[in-house]
Amino acid sequence: MASRNYKIAVVPGDGTGPEVVAEGIKVLKAAASKFGFSMEFTQFPWGGEHYLATGEILPEDACDTLRRFDAMFLGAIGSPKVKPGILEKGILLKLRFELDQYINLRPVKLFPGVETPLAGKTPADIDYVVVRENTGDVYTGMGGSAAAGTPDEVAVQEMVYTRKQADRCLKYAFELAASRHTAESPWRGLSEEDRKAGYTSQLTLCGKTNVLTYVCGMWEKAFHEMAKQYPTVKCAYCHVDATCMWMVKNPEWFDVIVTTNMFGDIITDLGAMTAGGMGISAGGNLNPDGVSMFEPIGGSAPKYTGLGVINPCAAILAAAMMLDYLGEKEAAAAVEKSVAFCTAEKLKSLSAGKMGYSTSQVGDLVAGNL
Repeated sequence: MASRNYKIAVVPGDGTGPEVVAEGIKVLKAAASKFGFSMEFTQFPWGGEHYLATGEILPEDACDTLRRFDAMFLGAIGSPKVKPGILEKGILLKLRFELDQYINLRPVKLFPGVETPLAGKTPADIDYVVVRENTGDVYTGMGGSAAAGTPDEVAVQEMVYTRKQADRCLKYAFELAASRHTAESPWRGLSEEDRKAGYTSQLTLCGKTNVLTYVCGMWEKAFHEMAKQYPTVKCAYCHVDATCMWMVKNPEWFDVIVTTNMFGDIITDLGAMTAGGMGISAGGNLNPDGVSMFEPIGGSAPKYTGLGVINPCAAILAAAMMLDYLGEKEAAAAVEKSVAFCTAEKLKSLSAGKMGYSTSQVGDLVAGNL
């Protein structure tokens, strides 16, 4: 039997990161106590203040050190005192690439009591997942520039993918879609005809095959070839611009979306805003065969640092994602259910300073209502 003692690397990071991480850990400890497992937390100081004090972004052995843990819990990276790009590339992208965290998983879920800017939409309409490939695309940094500072300056940054990268991301997405619903409880967006055909879920490929014919064409080809292995998953396709349109107009049309790195970077933040904003949005950077990292999406929010007013729900939901990844699915579901209770019955707003509770009090509410 696998050990139920989990070693967690914690990077509180910058700004309000340490505050929301503290509440996430509070809820994780409460869940561990209730559901009969244990967690050991080891903190690392990496972030803006560490860089300014030492000149070090990450130690050389950072990734080797992190591989010894079961998962990582990240607060936020980003300081207004540090030039943009240094910490993002030096910490976030470095960890994603070197630890081969090739899946960025972003649930888009409207919780009860949370306002959405989409008129008339309810929690029944906004409940899907985006699977974003996380290690390829223009983020690899391939390219260059010439004639800088002149009218003839040229800049090139290349969208690069291998078939292996596409295949492993698609496999994860198909597996997720196939396991997300059952024949007894299929995805609500399926037609009666779809259900009779044996479909239980839907996977939508988001691309731009009419223009990016080489890269997106390869993804589409791989998508349809792999679909043959998943007969219960209905396949759909949307250009990225149409995806953005339908995410606003008809979000209920989506179950699981799979897409490339750059398109995923854009549409996941759009999805987050439709589900109430960054204060409730969590994500995971996954290596299914290695160490994965879970984080709130909202950033470091430096202007709220130390005030005790930032909303920790996104960090708590990131903690729930981590529990699910570790196999503690009952505990993960309980944490998510407790957050839903608090958004419906307790919090006046998700906005900083308007919740009706302090940051630590929200953590107490979620932990107390598990």
